[in-house]
Amino acid sequence: MSFNFERVNEKLEILADAAKYDVSCSSSGGKRKNNNGGLGNSHGTGICHSYTEDGRCISLLKILLTNHCIFDCAYCVSRKSNDIKRAAFTVDEVVDLTINFYRRNYIEGLFLSSGIFKDADTTMERLVRVAKKLRHEHKFNGYIHLKSIPGASDELIKEAGLYADRLSINLEIPTESGLKLLAPEKSHKELIKPMGLIKNELQLYKEEKKIFKKVPKFAPAGQSTQMIVGATNENDLKIIKVADHFYKNFGMRRVYYSGYVPVLEDPRLPSIMSQVPVQRENRLYQADWLMRFYGFEADEILSKDNPFLDLEVDPKLAWALRNRDKFPVNINSAPKEMLMRIPGVGLKSVFKILKARTFQKLNIDHLLKMGVAINRAKYFIEFDSFNVNAKFIDDKNFRQIILSGMKSKWSSPFSQQLSLF
Repeated sequence: MSFNFERVNEKLEILADAAKYDVSCSSSGGKRKNNNGGLGNSHGTGICHSYTEDGRCISLLKILLTNHCIFDCAYCVSRKSNDIKRAAFTVDEVVDLTINFYRRNYIEGLFLSSGIFKDADTTMERLVRVAKKLRHEHKFNGYIHLKSIPGASDELIKEAGLYADRLSINLEIPTESGLKLLAPEKSHKELIKPMGLIKNELQLYKEEKKIFKKVPKFAPAGQSTQMIVGATNENDLKIIKVADHFYKNFGMRRVYYSGYVPVLEDPRLPSIMSQVPVQRENRLYQADWLMRFYGFEADEILSKDNPFLDLEVDPKLAWALRNRDKFPVNINSAPKEMLMRIPGVGLKSVFKILKARTFQKLNIDHLLKMGVAINRAKYFIEFDSFNVNAKFIDDKNFRQIILSGMKSKWSSPFSQQLSLF
């Protein structure tokens, strides 16, 4: 089949630009081996992770199938009432672009979403056809991430999971009331239904895998979702509690946070000048990390009296500043759960500490070699030979002392200890 390359390039420019607002395009977690003599491999290092400074993955061909949409969501640049240039790829055009870009080493996989044209089933069927054609006709083993379309039939969602490494559906706005304000044609119930279906299918696959050696894979990299931050007035506590709910009840692999970008003027939206600070988005990801890997509950990170994340310090340090009575922590005797709560001590360092202290008493030099951020950790730890006595510093000055210490270059523990007084 011949292509009009000039027209395809024009479509690519339009539909890649329209896709940039969807940040849930991680390429991690896939384990699809190339065992059929086909093209690509998403097993282990088969996917090259390339991220921008704010954490967005750039290793995938990230496009919309079309930016035509029957919905009129206030926050979406592709909404039907917006006067923009419209375009739509054919199935063959997406397949051809993916294969050619992959062969030129431009990409490691495909992230394919779409505006909803005609109806949900028609759109979802087209997305599935792209993935099916890549897998069956071109034996493409690279990474594929497909968007699940709200309202699509269960059969199409299930079929999509057989070809895609990851499926996702965006929650969009954290609360039902916020969604009804900005996208009255949508509901959380409709958005959450396919999430439950995918969760059940993933569980079924795990159970069948225990019984049968060969079971068709179903979305091996799991599912993810995205919330827009700042388009409505939800505080950070509400946002991370919603994320925590989806991690615990839907087995969500990732929740992504997208700071609202004021691209449209609408009386229901914040001022065109009130773009969400990138730092707020960053703090939400850090809080998310604490819940997923460090054992924090959402209500520990924030509270009703303190519902927004501190933009000056990271959430772990902010928690430590509010809970000074739990410190200092003795590096040589504290349990793993408490070691993970020390500011400046990451997960890898925690496991190094636990392993190393079975052979010897640790000191500050050992922690430095383990990669601990001593400029933060020094105020919250103690050893037999070193303790900055941070508990004697009054609350008024403690925060400022830590912030100043984080900016200074570490020399020796004893000179740093003296400088506090």
